[in-house]
Amino acid sequence: MAFTDLLDRLGGVGRFQVIYTGLLLLPCSLLACHNFLQNFTAAVPRHHCQGPANHTAAATNDSGAWLRAVVPLDRRGDPEPCRRFKEPQWALLSPNTSVRGAATEGCRDGWVYDRSVFPSTIVMEWDLVCEARPLRDLAQSIYMAGVLVGAIVFGGLADRLGRKGPLVWSYLQLAVSGAATAYFGSFGAYCVFRFLMGMTFSGIILNSLSLVVEWMPTRGRTVAGVLLGYSFTLGQLILAGVAYVIRPWRWLQFAVSVPFLIFFLYSWWLPESSRWLLLHGKSQLAVENLRKVAVMNGRMEEGERLTKEVVTSYIQSEIASVCPSNSVLDLFRTPAIRKITCCLMVVWFSNSLAYYGLAIDLQKFGLSIYLVQVLFGVIDIPAMLVATTTMIYVGRRATVASFLLLAGFMVIANMFVPEDMQALRMAQAALGKGCLASSFICVYLFTGELYPTEIRWGWALLRSVPALGV
Repeated sequence: MAFTDLLDRLGGVGRFQVIYTGLLLLPCSLLACHNFLQNFTAAVPRHHCQGPANHTAAATNDSGAWLRAVVPLDRRGDPEPCRRFKEPQWALLSPNTSVRGAATEGCRDGWVYDRSVFPSTIVMEWDLVCEARPLRDLAQSIYMAGVLVGAIVFGGLADRLGRKGPLVWSYLQLAVSGAATAYFGSFGAYCVFRFLMGMTFSGIILNSLSLVVEWMPTRGRTVAGVLLGYSFTLGQLILAGVAYVIRPWRWLQFAVSVPFLIFFLYSWWLPESSRWLLLHGKSQLAVENLRKVAVMNGRMEEGERLTKEVVTSYIQSEIASVCPSNSVLDLFRTPAIRKITCCLMVVWFSNSLAYYGLAIDLQKFGLSIYLVQVLFGVIDIPAMLVATTTMIYVGRRATVASFLLLAGFMVIANMFVPEDMQALRMAQAALGKGCLASSFICVYLFTGELYPTEIRWGWALLRSVPALGV
């Protein structure tokens, strides 16, 4: 007998599983907002150099005439964003006049930003353009480094302390660090708090999926995994709507962080995994939780028959296989596990590199990033619907391979599309991103089903590979 047999006896996929899964996946949807938040909070608006401060005409710095005299044009006829003339070229104010060989310099007095779309972003606030533009990308890399560290930290804590404790803490840490990111006014503080937010991404995903899987009978796990993917899709659509309504970056950051205080409060009433409790000798608490599940699922009589001896008998074989101490070496200890680890690391890396490469910088498509964000979210719905069907009737391995091949074809084909065909480039990228999102769900389920549950380091290490990829 296995623990899933006990869950089937208590109602299978009943009312408890539905409500419990919904309460865990709701925070995951808003977690997607933080993954792609810098598409909006770090958007780069059109900009050009501020005019020299020692010229009285600088007062009319926003006029077209002053701009033509101070800022050279690039090959497309737009103002050069990172250079200006050392001295104003007044001759350029006359029609059909050009100046060659005029000395230029960097933007020593700052920049003028187009605030028609974004009233404020971190790029405007800290001038993360031109030579400082790599700092913008550094902020996203620091967030993903937090995902890496959080996977290792919260993965280990989940085995020692249970799933619920690290999850509750992750909700609180994300709410506090997200609000602090919006409050403090230095780029250094912004990066520190983004790192802490990245850590919570791993803590929430790892423990939410563990709790869902460990409370879900086998026949409901595929659907639960796909619902996790749909929650991420919902989060991307929510982000597009919230970012469209709330344009200033600090208020947007605050708006997507505060709801985690609500998740923190109600998570106290979520029961710990009874499977984890039984494996760690806390059978009385496990029995109490299982009786509550039986009541919610309409199996009160079955719940009243449960005793510590009965529930322990359902997990006896798993207790015998529990490793007394777990380490990263467990991922490579046997040939079978070693093969799984190497294969999944390659799959995680390639999937994540392509997925985040497409989804993180939406401005490269040259269209409205709000529209692109919506399309990138909507395309996941049919893609994951197809993935669900093929996983059920064909299997995980064929589904992962097919979606990765199709995504790779779309990404490679996009390289040969001319830059002026923006709509076609975006459509191909959206299709590739939908395929990658579907393969993500398949690989999540693959990882959870191929690894023994006790090798929590496997989850931690493999889930951290997206950080390395980005």
